[in-house]
Amino acid sequence: MTLADVLDAPASTARAGQAPWWPPGSASGYHPLNYSHLLGELVRRIDGRTLGRFVAEGITGPLGADFRIGLPDSEFGRVADVVPPPFPSSDLAGADGDGVAVKTFTGPLGGADQSWRPEWRRAEIGAAGGHGNARSLARIHSAIACGGTPDGVRLLPPRTIDLIFERQTDGPDPVLGAHLRFGLGFGLPSPAVPCLPEGRIPFWTGWGGPVVVIDPQRRATVAYVMNRMGTGLLGDVRTAQYVKAVFAALGEATRHCCNECHHTKGVIHGRAGSPGGDDLARLKSA
Repeated sequence: MTLADVLDAPASTARAGQAPWWPPGSASGYHPLNYSHLLGELVRRIDGRTLGRFVAEGITGPLGADFRIGLPDSEFGRVADVVPPPFPSSDLAGADGDGVAVKTFTGPLGGADQSWRPEWRRAEIGAAGGHGNARSLARIHSAIACGGTPDGVRLLPPRTIDLIFERQTDGPDPVLGAHLRFGLGFGLPSPAVPCLPEGRIPFWTGWGGPVVVIDPQRRATVAYVMNRMGTGLLGDVRTAQYVKAVFAALGEATRHCCNECHHTKGVIHGRAGSPGGDDLARLKSA
């Protein structure tokens, strides 16, 4: 499989018939790229639309969120390229050549500079090709923080949100080696992410440092993205510092302002709020 195959969703999803590498439900394995291909194919078979079109018409459009999966050429001028990390994020020296980690990180992955290519920007790679900014990510995920209906836009029924917190796996990730817990579609607080408080707080982070954290109890969504990538695969030191600082601030804010709406960069507390006018050039492109 090549990077050209990654950019070609039909070519990638043709491999969906492969047998799983371990019994389903027994563990979670970090997917750098192909999770979104599988999800996108599921959406296409059920709904008929591609993943990018489904997100645009069903989520980001109604919310006014400045985020795209599959970027038109007309938006290229608004994108700031990522700055790759100073050294590789995974050390495979001494790893089992037939093991899950080696297969994952060599099958293929490519460097962060692949995201600079026009064909990458156009491709609908939901796992690593979303283009937007922290404000748009916070806006999208406020659907969960606000009970499924941010600012009167109904996206999710409460019973669907409850499924997020039904634990699916809890243990070492065979790709990352870290102890992770997963609900449905999101990570849950676990030993691998000590910066998160305990409770019903879904999140996900990724290569270089970006993160989205959702706290339905406080009706808060935290999003952080960057262009200069760190070396971590589960966030980096900046991620932990910002998340800790935000929750410390929210702890004070909730005692004084209850359900009033508060906004900071990439943070929405209270109602979902308006998406504002942040420029796409403020967000990483991979």
